Order: sequence, then structure tokens, then C-alpha cells
Amino acid sequence: MWTGPRSGLWGRMLRTTISKGTLVRWLGSWMFLFTLVSLVPARPAHARESQAPSFTVWDVDGRRVRLSDYRGRPVVLDFWATWCGPCRASMPHLSSLQQRYKGRGLIVLGLSVDDSEPVEVKRFANRLGISFRIAMADEHVLDLYGPIRSIPTTFFINGRGQMVRRVVGYIDPETMESYALELFGDNNR
Repeated sequence: MWTGPRSGLWGRMLRTTISKGTLVRWLGSWMFLFTLVSLVPARPAHARESQAPSFTVWDVDGRRVRLSDYRGRPVVLDFWATWCGPCRASMPHLSSLQQRYKGRGLIVLGLSVDDSEPVEVKRFANRLGISFRIAMADEHVLDLYGPIRSIPTTFFINGRGQMVRRVVGYIDPETMESYALELFGDNNR
């Protein structure tokens, strides 16, 4: 029989004081767990090889970027932000992918969802040594490819303009490379 908050288990819990050290350890454990969970790659969602929506945005240098400019070439389209830890961890892998397969026509395009000015995003990209093109995502692109509820969200688009794969979350380098190779229709490295 429940007799109110002052007796039984609830009463003991309410009367228990937690030391500052215990609280800090408890919060730290939850933050650590949250960080680990956010770094685990999400299960990829295979896109139904539908046509990638066409868009026009502006890169961080003020030049127009159209998806149609890359028709006939495989594209890795990555939605990211400067404040996103998993996004920052992906950047070197995306740069490496761009360098490794640019001879085969691969394009890596990063679309920043930051609210900050393009010059700030460019400065951030330069500090990281990003070698692929960075543009600013607008609401229209987010609607076309959305819902984009989590970042990074990466789309793998083949040379026919079909979305082959959509992945939400961090992608390790080996998996990213295997997904990129799918765009070429082979597994040759």
C-alpha cells in the first residue's frame, strides 16, 4: 500500500542526498555514453534508386553550384555542420575519398547546414584542410533531400543521377570507400 512520498522506496529516494562528486560522475557517465552512441555509425538506409533532386546553391566562395553540373559523374553529397563532432571526424575521410577517386570522376560536395556566414564556414574548412567543394545548404535543398533530422547525412549518387544510398551518421573510412565504389558499378580499387 502506497502511503505517500515520505515512506517506502520513494521516501528513501527523496531523502537521499547525492554528493557533488557522485553527481559529476553520474552526469559524466551519461555524457560519455551519449557520445559513444552518437559516434556509432547508423545503419545505412538504402535509397530506392530514385533520381536525385536537382538543386542550385552557392559555395563558400560565392560561386553557383548545381547538381546538374556533375551529370554523368558519381557524387557523394554530405550534409554537415561545423559544430557537429561526427561531421568533423568524417571530413578527412571525405577529402581522402575525393583525392583518391577524382581521376575516375568522383565528386565530393559538402553542404553546410550552419547558420553562420559562408566566410566562417570557409575558414573552418581551410583549418581542416578540406579538399572538396563546400557550399551552403538552403531550406529548399534541405526540403528536397529531407527530412535531414541528423547530421552528417550522406547521399551516394551514381553517374546516372540516381540516389543509390542514404546514410545518417558517421561512416568509417572503409565503409565510405565501399559505398563510393558502388557508384562506379564495380569493386575495383
